[in-house]
Amino acid sequence: MFTKRQFLAGLAASTMLPSIGNTHKDDYVLPEEFFPREVRLKTKLEPGELHVDPGGYALYWTLPKRKALRYTIGIGRGNLYHPGEFYVGAKREWPSWRPTADMMERSPNSYADFLEGGRFENGQPGGEHNPLGARALYLYTVTSRRDSYLRIHGTNAPRTIGIEVSNGCARLVNDQVAQLYAQVPIGTRVVMYPKPGAGPAHKEIH
Repeated sequence: MFTKRQFLAGLAASTMLPSIGNTHKDDYVLPEEFFPREVRLKTKLEPGELHVDPGGYALYWTLPKRKALRYTIGIGRGNLYHPGEFYVGAKREWPSWRPTADMMERSPNSYADFLEGGRFENGQPGGEHNPLGARALYLYTVTSRRDSYLRIHGTNAPRTIGIEVSNGCARLVNDQVAQLYAQVPIGTRVVMYPKPGAGPAHKEIH
């Protein structure tokens, strides 16, 4: 196994890839440094895995020959980010969404539409205004093989990329998550590293 420090030390940027389209409903222009880019890995990682580094607001899709695609993401704010090892248990295009019970307990006024009698009582249908955006990868726990309720998903709000913003999920702009979605199969291993200085930041991920 490898530590987060070894993983980060093994990355060196090389080629930047263009964004594949513009689905943003905002005049904000995504900075060029937030475009996907190909990086070379000095530390050997198996190809076909997802590695999330919250300190760098980065998601890596590993490729053969010690290469990876690096995406800039928005991550969970505060203690809502959940490190660990997961796998992609399901995938959805334009997914529907419903806040978890914990989310509604934390912010009941924000989610009034999802309570009994609300317009989204049965969940918000997929679409451009849905918080999960154009695509979602559903993360399942390795031990219980159950849905963790964590997602790697899209967003139409590019201003939320590169900051701590979500209830625990990792988000990419819609065009980039569509690109990633097309490459990632069900069963893909996902490693979400701890935030720097939070708990066992430098322990191995098993």
